Order: sequence, then C-alpha cells, then structure tokens
Amino acid sequence: MQDGFIKVAAMTPKIRVADPIYNAERICECIDEGEANKAKIMVFPELCITGYTCHDLFLQDKLLEDAKRALYIITQHTDGVDALIFVGLPLERENRLYNVAAVINCGEIMGFVPKTFIPGYGEYYEPRHFASGNKVPVTMELDGCEIPFGTNLLFTSDSIEGLSVACEICEDLWVADPPSTSHALAGANVIVNLSASNEVVGKDEYRSMLVKSTSARLVSGYIYANAAEGESTQDVVFGGHNIIAENGAILEEIKDFTCENIYADLDIYRLRYERRRMNSFASDRYEAYLTVPVALVREETQLIRTFDKHPFVPADPTKRNKRCEEILSIQSYGLKKRLAHTGLKTGVIGVSGGLDSTLALLVTVKAFDLLGLDRKGIKTVTMPCFGTTDRTYENAKRLAKLLGTELMEVDIKEAVRIHFRDIGQDEDSHDVTYENGQARERTQVLMDIANRLGGLVIGTGDMSELALGWATYNGDHMSMYGVNAGVPKTLVRHLVRFYADTCDEEDLKDVLLDVLDTPVSPELLPPEKGEISQKTEDLVGPYELHDFFLYYVLRLGFSPKKVFRLARTAFSEEYDTETIYRWLETFYRRFFSQQFKRSCLPDGPKVGSVAVSPRGDLRMPSDACSDIWLEELKELHAVL
Repeated sequence: MQDGFIKVAAMTPKIRVADPIYNAERICECIDEGEANKAKIMVFPELCITGYTCHDLFLQDKLLEDAKRALYIITQHTDGVDALIFVGLPLERENRLYNVAAVINCGEIMGFVPKTFIPGYGEYYEPRHFASGNKVPVTMELDGCEIPFGTNLLFTSDSIEGLSVACEICEDLWVADPPSTSHALAGANVIVNLSASNEVVGKDEYRSMLVKSTSARLVSGYIYANAAEGESTQDVVFGGHNIIAENGAILEEIKDFTCENIYADLDIYRLRYERRRMNSFASDRYEAYLTVPVALVREETQLIRTFDKHPFVPADPTKRNKRCEEILSIQSYGLKKRLAHTGLKTGVIGVSGGLDSTLALLVTVKAFDLLGLDRKGIKTVTMPCFGTTDRTYENAKRLAKLLGTELMEVDIKEAVRIHFRDIGQDEDSHDVTYENGQARERTQVLMDIANRLGGLVIGTGDMSELALGWATYNGDHMSMYGVNAGVPKTLVRHLVRFYADTCDEEDLKDVLLDVLDTPVSPELLPPEKGEISQKTEDLVGPYELHDFFLYYVLRLGFSPKKVFRLARTAFSEEYDTETIYRWLETFYRRFFSQQFKRSCLPDGPKVGSVAVSPRGDLRMPSDACSDIWLEELKELHAVL
C-alpha cells in the first residue's frame, strides 16, 4: 500500500439458493484466493450468503438462522486475513428484516450497512421482505457483541493515509440521490457496492456507464460486485458483471455469466490529490457519520495496474483520431477568435521544416479557412542560418507552397554576424550566445514583418518545450498568440500524422511524413556532412519520458518517488533505471529553474487537462526552490 496503492477485488462465488453454509464455504474459498493475491478490500454480491433469489424464503426462521451461522463461519475464517471484507445477507433487527452488508476485518464484524432504496417495480419486489435502513448508526447486539448498524459508516485504516471506505447496495446506485454522494462528501474515497443486478439487453452498458460516471462525479474508487451463476433463473438471469473503477476510468471489468473474481489497484493518493485540487468538492450537507477503524498491514502493493507510456495520446486509434480532430479545432478556433477580434487578415509564422512550426502552420491554415480569408494572407517565413539543413529548408518551402501560403525567405546569417561583431561574440564559439543570437534574430524578423504588414505573429513552441524551458527567452519563446502552448510534444507528432492521413493530398502527405521522420532539432549548430548535428532529445532527454513526467507531476501531483516508480514500470523495456533517474532529475531541475519563461507566456489555448499558462493552470513562482524534490530523488537513488 505504499505510494497510495491498494489492491481490491470484486468477487462472485458460485452459490446455491437458500444454502447459507454451502455458500459460506464458497465465500471462504474466494477469500483465500483474495488473500493469496494480496487484496486488501474484498467485495461480494448482495445477499450472497443466502442468494438474492430466495423470495419468500427470506421470511423463514431457518434461513435467517443459518445465514447468521454462515456469517460466523466466514468471520472466523477471516481471523488473520489482512483484508476488509463486505458480504451480503438478510438480517433481522427489531422485528424488521434488512438487506445488509456485513463488514468483516480480521475475524471481527465491524459493522452492518443496510440497503437504503428498496425497489418494488418491474421484476423487483423487495418491499415484500425488506425495510429501508437507517442513516444514523445505532448499536446492534449480535452474539454478545455491540456492532454499529446504519448506512453512515466510514471504515478507515492508519496503514494507508486518507483511505476511507463506505458502502451502498445495488439499487442505491441507480437512484437520483444515492447514499454514495453523502458518503463521498463525508470523506469516503472508496465506495463498494454489493449487487444482484439481473441482465436484460443493453443493461450492462448502462451499468458500466453508471459505475464509471459515479466514480468520476464522486472522485472515488468504486468496487461493484454482482451476482452470477448459482442464483435462480426462474424469471431472471444474473451475468456476474463485476466492475472496478477509479475517477471515471474502468480499471477492470468482466461479464461472462459465470463466477469470476477481478482485481485492480486503486490509487488513494491520486484521489486525494484530485479532491484537494477541486475546491468545489465540498458541501454544507453534513450528516452524522461514525468512523470505524480497521486493521490492515502496510506493505508494498505488487502492481497489476499498467501505466500508459503516452498519457496524452489515446492508445485506441479511433479515440486518438477523435482527440486529434478536437485539438486541431480548439487550436484553430482559438486563433480564429484572436484574428477576428483584432481585425487582422495577415498571419506571420516562422517555418523551419520541423514538427512544431508545421503543426502551427496547419492550424493557421485551418483558422484562415474558417474565417474565409485568402491563405495568401499567411506569410510563412523561412530564415536559414548556420544550422539549417537542406532537408528542413526544402520541406519548409514545400509546405508553404502546397498549403497555398505566401513564402518569404529571409537569410539571417549576415544580420547575426553583424550582431556578433557588435557584442564581441566569436562566431567560432558555439556557445549559448551563438545559439540564442540566431533564435532572437528570427523573432525580431517575424515581429517586424508583422508590424510592416499589419499581421499577427503566431507562436510555434509546444508545452513540453515550455515545461523544460527549451526555448530562447524573448526568442522562439515569444509571439503574439501561441497555438501550440497546450500541446505536448508526443501529441504534436500524432496531430501532424492525423492531418497527413486525412488531407487527401498525396504531395502534402509526403512532405508531412518526411517532417515526421526528421529528428527534433533547433538547428542552431552547423550541420555535420549536411545532416542535423544538434538533436534535442540527446541534450534534454526523450520527450516521451518528459511528457510522462509532466503528466504525473503536474496533473496528478505525484511525488518524485512515485513518478520514478511508475516510469520504471511503464518503460521497463525501453530504458534502464539509471536512464530514467537521470532524465527525471533533469525534468525537475529544468521545470523549476525555467518557470520565469512560463511566467510571461503569450496567450494560447488550453487543449487538455494539463497546461502551463501562468493565467490558468500553473500559478507557480519563478523563484521556487526545487531542493526537496531533488533530495527525495537522491535518497531514492541511493538505495537502488
């Protein structure tokens, strides 16, 4: 359970209707399996000790007595089992019968949570047997023990900081104001649901959507355990549709009409961060809740959860294409508004033949088309200098021509040489001044062309570069509207490829594919044998790693230790431990030291859940200290 991870299970035993002792044995077998798999929370279906489909047999003394006997068997079996376990049974209290979840931990019954909403429509007639449960917990005596009884119970453990578990039962989830809403507002970040939801055509899709959306709305984990084979099929069939979700994402799911157990790793620290970030996650609806401490052993969770190497890029091609289309629209409509507001009909953009300027040009073309403006109003400016290669130079010219823009060429070599002479810079000294002098000259050229023509300078830098500070201050760092400021480098590549695949112009597609095949480079150092000599990823590290770091640091607020752990898991086949450590250290060092560049960014559209604008998502001081982050990394590195 280190780093906030906890393994959970939704379990469906193969039961027999109205045979509690047999069912207890099957439940114990599932508990043994869960223990072997290190599950810390195990959830079983509604009324699984007796079976949900007992109908009027629920009123029989013998069934209720054996249900309690079965509960004792299960409870005794869990003595020494390191888990919080929820099992369903009918339970009589003060001459009324309740559909409850018994909450068991280490050989003790910690509480009973009754069902709130009792369905009496369609195929359901639960009001014939069961009463609605009370919210405020009361004490119930069972076998000489005082046990809390009520819906408003929270189960917590010191072994994982912030863990708080609450329970609802089947229909409770499907109503307009489910108990889980109150549970979450009271602090619960894991909701369990013991269910016996039968199958009809299309119901599984709705059920998945309901669990998924509830976990998103409540910023919680949600464990849904459903009945399956073994229940009576007299009038309905149960599909064993088990679901584990977290904050709007389904981590694991199965529905095969048999009895299958599923496992997943919930990230409690992530849920806590999300709630901490959302200041709207609060309510003045305070209700009485009883917190019940439970015993769980703190140990490292052996993760079965996978982590996408490219969190900004959907793995599914259909979803990826939809994402690309949406982002291109956000970028182009943002630029469209800026052009319409200023009344300008000229866009000025520096094109290098690289990925970022190519994407910015494609966005500019789309914005001009939306405005009904002549593409000749787009002034694509190529500015060759000491590091420009024939490949990128030719690609820049071809793009300008194929897209119907007006190409302008400004060779800046002589201007840069004069500038070097004026400031006393040795042209043979290929230092940072040599590089930045070229970048700033290019920006000056673009700005002055825009002034002369009455145009808008469109920025090309992407979010990954801004996160690392891989931009020349007041050089390529500056523009009048930065269309790529919200797009990470790994996504830039897919946006350009999407355009290439959908443009229906073979010549344009060919040049876009060649741009994609060109190494990422600022081209500020002289080529070697005509080839690019300065490759960005050799200097600052692989962008796929930095985008991974960026997502988990900025979007989820993870600690260096946790980011490092996830990166090692995700990139185990691509990079060794030392390489990941090296570039993660680089990321933290540059992210903090380069904030001053982000503090004065030009306007640009946010396109995803992560952004670095000082006016939006990232309000960060330019002189913040990075020592505690780097020290944690060093401590971690020392024990590897």
